[in-house]
Amino acid sequence: MFDLNVADFRREMYLVDGRLVDESGLPHPLRNRGFQYADGFFETIRVAHGIPQHLHLHVGRIMASSKAYGFTIPASWNATWFRARLLELCQANRIDQGGRIRLTFFRAGGGRYTPESDGVTWVAEAEALATNAFELNEKGHRVDIFPEMKKPLDHVANFKNLSCGLYVQSGLWARERSFEESLITNTRNHVIESTRSNLFLVSNGVLYTPGLDSGTTGGIMRAAVANLASSNGYKVYECDLTPQELLRADELFLTNAIRGIQWVSSYRTKRYFHTTADALLALLNDSLERPS
Repeated sequence: MFDLNVADFRREMYLVDGRLVDESGLPHPLRNRGFQYADGFFETIRVAHGIPQHLHLHVGRIMASSKAYGFTIPASWNATWFRARLLELCQANRIDQGGRIRLTFFRAGGGRYTPESDGVTWVAEAEALATNAFELNEKGHRVDIFPEMKKPLDHVANFKNLSCGLYVQSGLWARERSFEESLITNTRNHVIESTRSNLFLVSNGVLYTPGLDSGTTGGIMRAAVANLASSNGYKVYECDLTPQELLRADELFLTNAIRGIQWVSSYRTKRYFHTTADALLALLNDSLERPS
């Protein structure tokens, strides 16, 4: 005799174009342009205290990404509408503290390289995370520059595109060498980001980060940290970064929407501190939206 836990039979729920569905309601994986042509983009959103964080920034990037891909978007799309849908998704999956949401947007309809439609379909999935607030990594990341591919400068470079071959290859390269992350350069040989994060350099208490014209992903946490730092007395500059400048820095840290801030301990022969990363992470956690 054993007890059955009702939770064991709970179905995972998803959103498809804003409607809650179970797995049976998901789009067919072989019959969409996201799978066939990587014709789309995605967003990852951190949930804390049961609330999707920095949603106005995410929705702004969704709008900009849709424009870059030539999608025709519904008139209902705004931060208020997305917030209601994503809260519904979290509640359906019993996520009331920390979590992660991924939204995948792809062009609807058929066609081959030339699409037959500019409509858009989107799917959202959610999972609970063990932590509610952002936490700094205890052991700093060791990084080096991924030399085998460079990121092109094009009109979709700043978005989280479904075509992720560069990032997959850089992740494999780092894993084979026991690095936590690898750094990515653009076709002008400037260091612009890491496999999964934006990059900040700290020198004499001043923050530097690659500008969007370098081809770096327009990260939500990049914007949130830069705004937070500026409003708390730090100077923040966008500029091109070279490998030599990394060797002269006092700190390097990485930012992304799910992990917040992660400090880098070493790049080649250089070792770094994490004083600024500590201070900014505390400010970041204090700024999180909480239930009213």
